[in-house]
Amino acid sequence: MKKVVIVGGGISGMAAGICLQNSGFETEIYEKNPVAGGELTGWKRDGVYIDNCIDWLMCSKEGSTMHDLWCEIGMLTDDLKMKEKNKFFTYKGHGGEITFWRDKERTKKEMLALSPEDKDVIEKFFENVIRAESMIVPTDKPMDKMGPRDFMKLGDFAKNVPAAQKAYKGVSVKDLSDSFKSPVLQSAVKLMHPENTQAYSFIMSYATITSGSGDIPEGGSLAAATRIANRYKEAGGKLHLNSPVKNVKIDGKLASGIVLEDGTEVKADYVICATDANHTFTHLLPASYMPKKLKKCFDTKEHFSTFSKFHAAFLVDGKTSIPADTSFWESKGIKVWDREIKDVGVICYDYDETITPEGKTVLQMKFMQYNDEVDKWFELAKDREKYEAKKKELANAMIALIEEQYPETAGKITVLDTWTPVTYARLCNAYRGAYMAFVADKDTKTVTTPGVIKQLKNVFLAGQWLMGSGGLPPATAQGKFAAWRICKKEGVECK
Repeated sequence: MKKVVIVGGGISGMAAGICLQNSGFETEIYEKNPVAGGELTGWKRDGVYIDNCIDWLMCSKEGSTMHDLWCEIGMLTDDLKMKEKNKFFTYKGHGGEITFWRDKERTKKEMLALSPEDKDVIEKFFENVIRAESMIVPTDKPMDKMGPRDFMKLGDFAKNVPAAQKAYKGVSVKDLSDSFKSPVLQSAVKLMHPENTQAYSFIMSYATITSGSGDIPEGGSLAAATRIANRYKEAGGKLHLNSPVKNVKIDGKLASGIVLEDGTEVKADYVICATDANHTFTHLLPASYMPKKLKKCFDTKEHFSTFSKFHAAFLVDGKTSIPADTSFWESKGIKVWDREIKDVGVICYDYDETITPEGKTVLQMKFMQYNDEVDKWFELAKDREKYEAKKKELANAMIALIEEQYPETAGKITVLDTWTPVTYARLCNAYRGAYMAFVADKDTKTVTTPGVIKQLKNVFLAGQWLMGSGGLPPATAQGKFAAWRICKKEGVECK
């Protein structure tokens, strides 16, 4: 039985481990943190759960290989309750209101009533939302190993999704916003994705909801990570927590295993690096081993950017009129560093009673952070007192915005926790604190990097940084792809 050592116990590493265990390999996962899951996580403050990851789960609906993979790794189970996501989000501002409902015909009707002069733009938008509903994440084998017959099996995906992407080729989220005459719609479409990213990303995300394939597993992200870790251990895998890895030990064109931070050497026939890509090639492996496609993304920052967020979680003493799920509104404004933000919003977790204390309301508010804004967080973190003071200042400003919009919350809101790009870098080795992978701009094709290293025959890569703009589905698929490559080399079926 061949032994595979996996560096990183996030969803990608655990998916690889489960597939390999099911295929007859011996595997061990080494994770630096005290819990598995990576960025698929949550935590408690003052006994209240705070969720970090799942706002909706793509491919939560039966009928795709990604859904099958969710079930295989334990993300989804037969007895798990799903919270139906009946809307993408709501926005109130500029004297109007729009909700992007799961029912797209209802949304279309509301948009046309709000702005009949935008009829042509609205018609095009929904035409391509319908096309994007065919979006799937192929998981049978790596994309670079797929032939014409494999693509033919993708059916509507191969026909409809490229058409939707082509319809918005060279169009950014900001461009899509500018195409509307209504200031309500202009503001709304810029709220969920970075403005410089491709417009198709917004359309695809909304189509995930309208297709009924974006529901939310009850219990949140930490419960999901725990299910997956348990599935891995039940399959016979060994999960080592609090075990940071120093580097992969290389002997010529082969890796003989890994070296832990405490100096312990672990031998292996294969190694999978399922960590942040930048960390992999600045700590685990020589930088010169980075695949060219991946290096291009790091080097071409004008076309492949990253972003992060400042988050704050709050507990409201009592129930409120704040709608469950995601709501935005036009506010008096808040200044985050040098940028004035008018449109703000909250996630209200009332949709999941298992993570909401009885008689209370749990909220999160977050602001995207770009470029120099991210740099300022890292610079400020060098002075812990100033760093904590800045987080407190912003959290209090957020409370004022919530109280203004929902007066019944006045004097009832307490801060549970705040976290920044620095938090993601510290906990997950995240490059520039980015919890998602590269954002390709409107003039650039997204890049999928094969998870192989030409200089090494038995080391493979996994993780969200290899595929598109990242997230849970690509990260999970890449974990299976790393397992598939090892199975292929050994001549066994990848299960």
